[in-house]
Amino acid sequence: MRARIYKPAKTAMSSGTAKTREWVLEYVSETAREIDPLTGWTGGRDTQAQVRLQFETQKDAEDYARDKGVEYVVLRPQTRKMNVRPGGYGDNFATNRRGVWTH
Repeated sequence: MRARIYKPAKTAMSSGTAKTREWVLEYVSETAREIDPLTGWTGGRDTQAQVRLQFETQKDAEDYARDKGVEYVVLRPQTRKMNVRPGGYGDNFATNRRGVWTH
């Protein structure tokens, strides 16, 4: 059984960082996914691929994998610089704006 440990990225739908602070352990599917001939849905026989465990720290996730005898790979998170403007959204409509307002 193999697993990957990673820190999830923020969603593209939000500028917030919710659900990105914890580490996740996901099992890698060992069998190929199949198409059901009746419904056309994609599925598989490996139920471990549905398991997603969350941990406070990377060390906790690694300790769990070692205790259970799971082979794992740690994917390092890519850090990014925060894009916070001093005025924020309200700065778009400021009355003391020096430059010309454009779209």
